[in-house]
Parts: sequence; structure tokens; C-alpha cells
Amino acid sequence: MKSSYHPETDAVRLQTHRTEQMEHSTPMFLTSSFCFDNAEEMRAAFADETDDNIYSRFSNPSVDEFTRKMIALEGAESGFSTASGMSAIFACFMAFMQTGDHLISSRSIFGSTHTIITKFFPKWGFSHDYFDINDPASVEALVKPTTRMIYVETPSNPGLEIVDMSILSAIAKKHNILLCVDNCFATPVIQRPVEFGADLVVHSATKWIDGQGRVLGGVVVGRKDLVKDVYTFCRSTGPSMSPFNAWVLSKSLETLHVRMDKHSASALEIAQRLERNPHLEWVKYPFLPSHPQYEIAKKQMSKGGGVVCFEIKGGLDKGRRFLNNLKLLSLTANLGDSRSIASHPSSTTHAKLSETERLQVGITPGLIRVSIGLEHVDDIMNDIEQALEKSMA
Repeated sequence: MKSSYHPETDAVRLQTHRTEQMEHSTPMFLTSSFCFDNAEEMRAAFADETDDNIYSRFSNPSVDEFTRKMIALEGAESGFSTASGMSAIFACFMAFMQTGDHLISSRSIFGSTHTIITKFFPKWGFSHDYFDINDPASVEALVKPTTRMIYVETPSNPGLEIVDMSILSAIAKKHNILLCVDNCFATPVIQRPVEFGADLVVHSATKWIDGQGRVLGGVVVGRKDLVKDVYTFCRSTGPSMSPFNAWVLSKSLETLHVRMDKHSASALEIAQRLERNPHLEWVKYPFLPSHPQYEIAKKQMSKGGGVVCFEIKGGLDKGRRFLNNLKLLSLTANLGDSRSIASHPSSTTHAKLSETERLQVGITPGLIRVSIGLEHVDDIMNDIEQALEKSMA
């Protein structure tokens, strides 16, 4: 049933039914299995005739609460939560592809996703083609009779490239193939891919959804019939979300709208100020008019998100010197934290790509990705500026 409340209200108020203790905050259901009153109830549960919980690898009240909130926020029909963002992506591939099938993916994707596609797909007899995210119309020429799915990140990690999802959706529907969108960078607060024709939406809940760098998690939402296939795959293979992590993530969603407002406002201000910095070749942020897909971003997104990218003059050496001179910002393999984080994709998250592959997706030697946290915007900006000055000395 469609909620009568706004998404930010659902993020706070959707909860597991109260127990006889009448708790106000949902408890954690830290149990591996669930009991039945009699043999017939147990038989019916295993026959999928009821929705009763059986085993926490299949379902768990804490995980279900988080999943129901994500379904509501994304405006989807169904969902299933997993142990991490990568397990959610992997499940979307494996639930629908079989030997001989073909995937079309944007070239601008996370390094681990690239590894799955290029290293492991061939072992299972899957083929793929990459397309330039800046030219979505080119996708149609790549469609084959065996094409099963179009996969895309928008905005992309780390280059913040944006694709018009309506164009991809039209191509997918014309050829009866699936459109799967990674919505990690935007979150459902800023962008709802289902409204632009996505069949499946995936998240690394580890990032903005958690928001404080505490736990891992992933989630897939979308059409009910498709999510059922994802569930069937995950139920047997075991990438289940921990009930503890689900409890943390469900509480995190209560503040997601407030946090994304702050992250986005600070990121936009920092991006605007950095555009005037003489030590940078360029600055990229979805809501800067200088962004190549600015008009598409304004159409699909309500805010620009919390990530800013820029290219330091001097390339690789200056980029590393910049990181070494930061005092406030953290150097860590994450983003979407309450604390601002800087990273150098060429030597970290995308190091397994060849130099040619990195350049093809806009990962230049001096590219810096900054995840803007909840600190005062002036403190974040001052740290970036002092590190830029020292890196050029």
C-alpha cells in the first residue's frame, strides 16, 4: 500500500510492530532462527505459503524494517537487503544473467564493479560492452539478442558523470532488457531512478545511508517480480545483512534527509569557492553550471549531493602532496561520512584499472575526490585551501 506520508516521515515512522514490552524505539532481533507453534505452521513457512520468518539468512525483522524504509524512500515495489553494496550489485548480475548473456555497462563505474565485469564475467560465459556515459544514445547500437541488462552509476564514482536515465529506460524497454541503476551517490533523498524508468536500483548503504562510517550494507529495490529473483539467489548463496547492521541503518535513515541537505549545501558552496582557486585545472559538481551534464542533473536531482571532484595542477605528485598536507580531512577508503574525506582514485579505489582505462572514464592523475562531511563549511574549506597552497610550494 502506498504511504500517505512524505518520504522523510516514512524514514522516521516505518517500524517493526511493537512487542508486548511497548518499546518506542525498535529493538534488535539478534537471532539466527525463528520458532513455530506447530508442524503445520513450519511446513507452510517453508512452502512459501506464509511470510513467517524462518532463518535470518532469509529474512529478519530488523532487516525487513530497513528494507521497507528503502522501498518507501525509492518509491519501489519491493526490496532485499544484503551484506554490502558489492553483494547487492553482484546479486543483480547473477540473478538474471546466464551463460551466453550480454551486459551493457557505462564505463564510469566503481573499481570493484569493473573487476567483476572484466575478471569474473568471462569465467561464467557472460560478455559485456562498455559505453560512454556522456553519450547514452550510443547504447542502442550495442544491444544484441543476448543482451540482458543495462547497468549504470549516476552520478558516477568518482568522476560525477551523469546520464539521462530516461534515454536508457526507453532503449531498455524497446529491447525488453533490464535497466539497473546504482543510486549510491545521490541517495533516494536526491534522486529516485524508478521515476525515470529504472527496473532495479542498488545502493551501498555503507555510504550516505549509514552516514557515520560504522557498518556495511547493501540494498536492491525495484519491481516485485525482479526482486523475488534477487531474493531467491541471495537466500541460497548467503550475502545476508546482519540484523545489527540493519538496526543501525534503519536508525540512520531517520536523519538522512536532514544530513543530505547539509552535505549538499556545503558541497555546493565549496565547489563554487574552489572554482576560483588558481591551483586547480577544473572543479566538477553536479549543480555547478560548468558541469557538462548540468541540465540533466537539474532534471533528475533535487540537490547536487555531497561529493566534489577537482584536478590539481601538477598531476600525480601534487595530488599525493595535497593529501599528505591535509589536517582536518580524513584519508580513508569510504565516503558519505559525517567527517569529510579526501581520496586519490588513481592510486586507491581505481588503481586496478589500467592508465588508459582510468583516462577513458575521466580519472586523471591529479583527480581528487572529496566527500563533504558535516563539519562547518569554513573549516573544511580552510583545510583544502591550506593543503593546496602547501602542495604547490
